[in-house]
Amino acid sequence: MDSSENRKRKASHTVFGDRKLVPRIRELILSNDVYPDVDSLLSELQKKFPDYRRRQHSAFKVAIDRALCILNDELSDDEFKGAKKPFSLQKASGEKKLDTDQIIVVKEENSFSNGVNDSINELYVTRNQSAKKKKKRKSDSIEEAASDQASKEVKKALLKQVELREKYLLKPRITFEDLGGIDDVIGNIMKMLFHVQHPQIFHTLGIEAPRGFLLHGPPGVGKTVIVEAITFHLNIPCLKCGSTELIAGISGESEGKIRDLFNLAKSMEPCILFIDEIDAIATKRDIASREMERRIVTQLITCLDDLGNDSRVLVIGATSRPDAIDAGLRRAGRFDREISIGIPDEDSRLSILKVICRKVKLPDDFDFQSLAHKTPGYVGADLKCLIREAAIQSLERFLNFSQNTLPKDYDIDALISSLKIEMQDFDCVLKYFQPSAKREGFATVPDVTWDQIGALKEIREELQMSIVAPIKYREDIKALGLTTSMGVLLCGPPGCGKTLLAKAIANESGLNFISVKGPELLNMYVGESERAVRSVFLRASNSKPCVIFFDEIDALCPKRTDSESTNVSSRIVNQLLTEMDGLEARSCFLLAATNRPDILDPAVLRPGRFDKIIYVGLPNEDDRFDILKTITKNKTKPLCSSNVNLETIAKGKRLQGFTGADLNALVREASLCALKDKLNGKIAKDKAIVVSVEHFETAMQKIRPSVSKEEFQKYENMKKRCIER
Repeated sequence: MDSSENRKRKASHTVFGDRKLVPRIRELILSNDVYPDVDSLLSELQKKFPDYRRRQHSAFKVAIDRALCILNDELSDDEFKGAKKPFSLQKASGEKKLDTDQIIVVKEENSFSNGVNDSINELYVTRNQSAKKKKKRKSDSIEEAASDQASKEVKKALLKQVELREKYLLKPRITFEDLGGIDDVIGNIMKMLFHVQHPQIFHTLGIEAPRGFLLHGPPGVGKTVIVEAITFHLNIPCLKCGSTELIAGISGESEGKIRDLFNLAKSMEPCILFIDEIDAIATKRDIASREMERRIVTQLITCLDDLGNDSRVLVIGATSRPDAIDAGLRRAGRFDREISIGIPDEDSRLSILKVICRKVKLPDDFDFQSLAHKTPGYVGADLKCLIREAAIQSLERFLNFSQNTLPKDYDIDALISSLKIEMQDFDCVLKYFQPSAKREGFATVPDVTWDQIGALKEIREELQMSIVAPIKYREDIKALGLTTSMGVLLCGPPGCGKTLLAKAIANESGLNFISVKGPELLNMYVGESERAVRSVFLRASNSKPCVIFFDEIDALCPKRTDSESTNVSSRIVNQLLTEMDGLEARSCFLLAATNRPDILDPAVLRPGRFDKIIYVGLPNEDDRFDILKTITKNKTKPLCSSNVNLETIAKGKRLQGFTGADLNALVREASLCALKDKLNGKIAKDKAIVVSVEHFETAMQKIRPSVSKEEFQKYENMKKRCIER
C-alpha cells in the first residue's frame, strides 16, 4: 500500500509542465553508469527521447537541474534495499552541523544507489562551491572599492585643507612698532587673547573663554593692520578671509565654505580667524532680500557655537557698519565684545605721523605738532596718502616743471641729495586734499581761524569755556566739581557769524568737527531720516572728542504737535533727543545755529541738552570797525588809499544795522568799483588798484542792511523772551 502511494507521489512530480522528465532521469540513472554532470544527462536524454531534441539547451539544463533536486529528496530505503538512507542532513550529536547548502550522500560499499548519490553530491557540491567563491570574490572587490573610495576622499580632504591653508593663511609683516595712536585699542584686544596662549588660566578660574570680538570703525583707521600686528606679536597662525570670498553662486556652497574655514581653524589651533568686512555676509535676517543671506548668517552662528568652551580659536570680525550686522551675532557668547576704533585725535595723529615718517626725508626741525593740528578728521590712511602727495609736491618744487611737460635734463644724484619734504609742501597739499570722512559727506576740516573773525570777543570767551576748557583743563574742572554744558545754541539774525564762530572754536580746540546742515538729514522714506541722525551721532562717538555742529537746526527740531502732518518731524525730534542724552560720556559736544529759536521744540532747550543759549546780535559801532579791519586785513587786502578811514565809515549812520555779512559785501562792492575804474581807464594801467573813499561811497549806495528795523525789533523781543527768560 505504501509502495503504491509512493509511486503515485513520485509520478505526480512535474518540472516546468513535463511530468515525464523525473521518471526518465531516474530510469537513466538506475540503468546506466553515473553521469557526472548535467551536460551528460542532457545528451543522453536527447538521444533516447526524440521529443527533447528541439528543446533549448539553457532552459533544458535548468529543468534537468530541478529534476535532480527532486530525485535527491525521493531516494528511499525501499528502492535501495540493504543500504542505509542515502541522504543525511545531520551527523551524530556533538559534531558540527552540515552546511544546508550542500547535500551529503553517505557512501556504502557494494551499493549501486550510493554511487548514484555520489554523482549527484559531486555535481551540487561543485556548483555551490563555485557560487561561494564568486560571492567571496565579489565581497572582496566591494571592500577593496570602498577602501579605495575612502582613501580617495581622505586624500581629497587633505588636499582641500592644504589649498585653503595656502589661500587664507596670513603672513604678517607689520609689528606694533609700525602702529601709532591706538595703544588703548591694542590693550583691549590683548585682554581677549589670554586663552589662546594660556588656556589653563580660564580653566583654573572655571569660566568660559571668549570666542570672538568685533572691530568696528570708519574706513582707514587700521582694523586690518592691528590684527596682522597681533598675529606677528603672538606668533600664532592667522587665517584672513574677505567676506565676499565665502559667497558662492550654487545653493549650499557658501555654507560649505564657512564650515571648511572653521574646521581648518580648529585643526590649526591655537589660531586666529579674521573675517574682514563681515557685514557683507552677516546682514540682519529680518531685512535680508534673499534666503541665501539668512542661511549664511545662520551658518556663521552655528559655527561660532560649535567652537565650544575649550576651543583655542578666536574669531575676529571687522566692519565699518556695525549696525548692519545681525543681532544674533552681536550677543554675548559669539562676538563677546565690540571694540571701537575711532578717528584719531590730535595726540594720536601726532603719534601716527611720527611712525609713518620714520623713513621719510624731512628737515631736522620739522614741526609734527603743527601738522597734526592742521589735520583734524584725518585717519591713518589719509595721513599716509597726505605724506605721499607732499612728496610729489616737493619733487615738483625741486624740478620746476609744468603740468604739461616734464624736464628731461637734470642731475639725478644732485636731486636725491637735496630733495626733502618741507612744511610748505604739506601746506600746499592741505589746500586741496580731501580726507575720507569729508568724501563721505561730513565736513571735518574747519579752515576758519579767529583771525578771520572780527569782534565777538565775549562770545568767543563763552565758547572757549564751554568747549575748549573741558578738554584742555579736565582735571581742574573735576577738582572744582563743575559740570560742563554739552550743548551750545547760537541764535540771532542771519549774517552775524554764527557758523563762523562754530568753525573757529572747533579749529582752535583741535577737536574733530562734523558739520551737518539741518535739511540734508531729511528723507522722503519712512525711517531714513532717523537713520541719518543715528549715523551722525555714531560717527561722532567713533571720532571722540568731537564737535557736532547743526546749522539751521530749526529744520530738524520744530515744535511737536498732535497733527498727523508733523509725524515725520516728531519722529526726527524724538530720535535727536534720544541721541543727545548721554553725550557727556561719549566726549562729544553739540553746537547749533538758528535764527528762529522760538519755533524749536522746548525739550531741546532744557538743561542737559542745549543748556547754554548764546545770542549773536548785530554788531555795534566798535564791532563794525573791528570787522572792517579784519575783512580788509587792516587796509592791505584790498589795498585802501590813505584817505580811507575805516573807523569813520564804521561809525556812520548809513551802516547802522549792518551785519558782518553786509560789511563783507560792502568791501567787495567797493573793490569791484575800483576794478571798473581800472577797466574804464580812470586808473593808469601801470598803477596798482587802490580802493578810495569814493568807491566806498558808491558801494554804500548799493548795499542795504539785510535786517530791517522791523526784523531787528522782532529779534530784540526774541532775545528777551527766549534768552533772558
